[in-house]
Amino acid sequence: MADEQAHDPLNFMRSMWGNMGFSLPGMVAPTFDLEELDKRIKDLKAVEGWLRMNLSMLQMTIQGLEMQRTTVSTVQAMGQMASDAARKINEAPAEAAPPAAEAAPGALSEAALWPWQMMQQMREQLQQNAEAAVQAQQAKAAEAAAAAAAEKPKGRRSTAKK
Repeated sequence: MADEQAHDPLNFMRSMWGNMGFSLPGMVAPTFDLEELDKRIKDLKAVEGWLRMNLSMLQMTIQGLEMQRTTVSTVQAMGQMASDAARKINEAPAEAAPPAAEAAPGALSEAALWPWQMMQQMREQLQQNAEAAVQAQQAKAAEAAAAAAAEKPKGRRSTAKK
C-alpha cells in the first residue's frame, strides 16, 4: 500500500501543492470560515484581474500584428504594382516615340510619390473650401450690415421751403 501511495501521481500533486501553501482545487472539503472564504475570493479576484490584464495585452498585441501585416501586405502590393508598371513601360514596342521612353523613369517616380500628391491635393481642396467659407461669411456680414443700415430711421427733414 505504501508503494501505491509513493507512485500515485495525484498524491504527488497533493503534496507538491500542499508544500507551496495552496490547496489543490476540488480536493479539499469546502470551508465554512467566512474569513477564509473572503481571502479566497480576494485571491481569485486578483488572479482574475491579472488574467484580464494579460488577455487585454494579448489582444492588443494580436491587433498590432494584424495591422503590421496589413501594412506590409499593402506596401508589397504597391511595390508589385510599381514594378509591373515599370515592366510594361520597358516592354513597350521599340516603335514607340522616344519621348515616351524618356518619360518612363519620371512615371515610375511619380507612382512612388502618389501619396504625397494626393495629400497635397487634399490640402489644396481644404484651403479652397476654407477661403470660400470665409468669403461667404464676409458677404453675409456685409448683407447684414446693409440691411441694418437700410432699416435705421433717417433723420426728420424740415418741410419748410427756402
